[in-house]
Amino acid sequence: MKMTLRPASDIDFEHISGWITDQQACTRWSGLKDCFPFVNKNLSGLLHKPGAVSLVLSSGQGAPLGFAQYWPRDEQRTHLGRIIVNPHQRGLGMGKVLCKQLITAASKATCSPIISLRVYRDNYTAHQLYQRLGFEAHENDSSAEVLAMEKRLDV
Repeated sequence: MKMTLRPASDIDFEHISGWITDQQACTRWSGLKDCFPFVNKNLSGLLHKPGAVSLVLSSGQGAPLGFAQYWPRDEQRTHLGRIIVNPHQRGLGMGKVLCKQLITAASKATCSPIISLRVYRDNYTAHQLYQRLGFEAHENDSSAEVLAMEKRLDV
C-alpha cells in the first residue's frame, strides 16, 4: 500500500476528531486545554497556527491514516507537532512512515537546518521512534513531563 502526505481537508478533520476520546488526550495531543469535545467538528479552526501546514497520511482518497503539522519555530528550526496515527492503524508502522514523510516535507518547504518536536516522556513508543529517526534529546528546552528533541538536517 503506497502512502503519501497530502493537505488535510475538512472531511479529514472530521475523521481525526473521532480519534480524540477525552480532554486529557486532546490536551496531550494538541496542547489545547479547552477544546474537547469538538463543537461542530471545528478541529481545523482550533488547530490553526500562523504558518502551520496540516497534512494527513493517506493511501488514496480514503480516511486518513495519520495527521501532523509543521510550522516555523525560529530562524533555524521547523517544529513538528500534533502528530497522531489513526487508532485502528497503530502498531503497523504508520507512525514511522508519517514522520519520515513529514520530515521530508518540512525540510523541503522550509530549508531549516533543524527539525524540532516535543514528546511526553511517558510516551515510550513515540520517544523510541523519534530516536530511531535521528532525533536527540535537548533537556535545556524540556520539562519534567515533556522532552524536547531535535534533528539536524543536511540542508
